[in-house]
Amino acid sequence: MAELSDSITFLGTAGARFVMIRQFLASGGTWLNLGDTQILLDPGPGSLVQAARRKLDPAKLDAIILSHKHLDHSGDINVMIEAMTEGGTKKRGIVFAPADALEQDPVILSYLRSYPQSIQVLTEGGSYTINDVSFKTPIRHRHPVETYGFIFQTPRHTFSWIVDTRYFEDLASHYEGDLLVIHVVRLNPGAPVDHLSLPEVKSIIEKLRPRIAILTHFGMTMWRARPWELAKKLTEETGITVIAARDGMKFDLAELD
Repeated sequence: MAELSDSITFLGTAGARFVMIRQFLASGGTWLNLGDTQILLDPGPGSLVQAARRKLDPAKLDAIILSHKHLDHSGDINVMIEAMTEGGTKKRGIVFAPADALEQDPVILSYLRSYPQSIQVLTEGGSYTINDVSFKTPIRHRHPVETYGFIFQTPRHTFSWIVDTRYFEDLASHYEGDLLVIHVVRLNPGAPVDHLSLPEVKSIIEKLRPRIAILTHFGMTMWRARPWELAKKLTEETGITVIAARDGMKFDLAELD
């Protein structure tokens, strides 16, 4: 029997509206292959196409997780629910989303809501289970809509995912694990948007001190500054391995072992 493994495939690394709408970078979200459990995180525009390009079958998904309802995260949520359930012919999978993605100005269409096995509402401090994978939403992020980051735990690894938020002092203290995936939209702080900048991300990495940190969800200022070069510099400055995600990159969590 083959030994189970955990991997993360980036179906896109675009952050914020301008990189997304111009498709300088793809915006398909992220596919988590955690042992026997397949999870799609934040299926933004193009998620279905990017999954097909990577030969990832949405009909094998066990869950779709939406961190928040902004279009760069939710643009393909409906078509991926349709694909996960094979057009509603198979009642399967769980959809996780904040309440405001379902209630006020919903992004998940009503007629699709009976297709998955269930829809579960994310809340601050919540804990959730998908097969032998669990995840927590430790704190509500500071963003214009209801937004949560995640701590994932498999039988083999624990890793954190800090999504869109304005920086606040104790943000890092709510997360843990050997791997940190973090959204870094802005090169410099101070813009009137609730997104993390590179210096703020550096501070979080230094406080958390994971074995590896992966930067993703790049806005225009980050993309123009060449994230792969910025990641190399952060590695030198922090002593922690920092990687800039690329569209289609597959990261094997066995690298943490």
